[in-house]
Amino acid sequence: MSGPLTGIRVLELGSFIAGPFAGQLLGDYGAEVIKVEPPTVGDPMRKWGHCDDDGHSYWWPAIARNKHSVAINLRSDEGREVVRRLASQSDVVLENFTPGRLAEWQLGYDDLVEDNPGLIMTHVSGFGQTGPRATDPGFGSIGEAMGGIRHTTGWPDRQSTRAGISLGDAIASLFAVIGTMAALNERQRSGKGQEVDVAIYEAVFALMESTVADFELGGHIRGRTGSVLPRVAPSNVYPTADGADVLIAGNADAIFRRICEAMKQPELVEDPRYVDHEHRGANQKELDDLIGQWTAGFAVDDLEALLDEHAIPYGRIFTAPDMLSDPQFAARELIKRYEDQVLGQQVPMAAPVPMFSRTPGDIGSTGPKLGQHTQEILHQVAGYSSEQIAKMRSEGVVA
Repeated sequence: MSGPLTGIRVLELGSFIAGPFAGQLLGDYGAEVIKVEPPTVGDPMRKWGHCDDDGHSYWWPAIARNKHSVAINLRSDEGREVVRRLASQSDVVLENFTPGRLAEWQLGYDDLVEDNPGLIMTHVSGFGQTGPRATDPGFGSIGEAMGGIRHTTGWPDRQSTRAGISLGDAIASLFAVIGTMAALNERQRSGKGQEVDVAIYEAVFALMESTVADFELGGHIRGRTGSVLPRVAPSNVYPTADGADVLIAGNADAIFRRICEAMKQPELVEDPRYVDHEHRGANQKELDDLIGQWTAGFAVDDLEALLDEHAIPYGRIFTAPDMLSDPQFAARELIKRYEDQVLGQQVPMAAPVPMFSRTPGDIGSTGPKLGQHTQEILHQVAGYSSEQIAKMRSEGVVA
């Protein structure tokens, strides 16, 4: 493995998505990621989402890729000592336990930094490490609700909805990676580590644009607006004759002019209802209806060819089959396939993002078996002898 984070060792403590997805990304960029899992059961993500007939998750090969699995019983004194020794040899500890739990186990930052002054400890939790709700259980969905994105997602006459992915967890993971890399960069100057505190609801809130200012200064509360942004037109999803949905973004004056040319209705450019951005926004619905009637007369391939001809920005609403057959996806090699030892077949997954011109990310292995690297890591990193490891295994400390 090589990449922009080659030479960085990350000790991943935690489970589910918010912490482990951050670990996946750091591993994509070349970091050595040692994932600590509880013996016997492992990370619940091993059984999460759609699974094969034996209960093995199709998600696990991706979210645990490039990681070493070490099975350690953190509820034992001996197991916690193993983790302390691993942390002393690591650059980053990435964790998403309930705040306070690691400190109870003498695995908090103040405990670990004594042996490793340069340690970066990145926390991912529902509400952060401080505040009245710090120790409350927190999941991505709750962060989406409190961060504000749920209130703005869906249709105005219905209950708020969610995206079909674990959006809050993913956003928090991205901020965890950004914060970790920023702390590593600062360490190059100071030689000192620090804590990075990521709260899921705060990560979501950071994406909410001027939501609070809109209310406090203008008295406006953003709400659900379906598939459009109010007063930004035309920019919507439009139907085709063969049942596809195509998003067309043409709210700029020059692009709207090209849409009118494609529709063979150039007079619309001078129509007082659509003459500029402000008027198009004021007449958004009728303009969308007009464009929708036009797109509905074409099969999707013919519509896309016409939009290409007139340089109109568009994108079909893709499902997995579209992604697997799309030439842009193929040209960028965005979908990679790897043989997975657990599933016993090739698994498609997203390639590392973004692309680096000189030190590209890579996928060296898919999700490991539980405890697959316990012997190797405890010997090579933590310095235990084979006899010591065998003794701990017999006592149930490691597996």
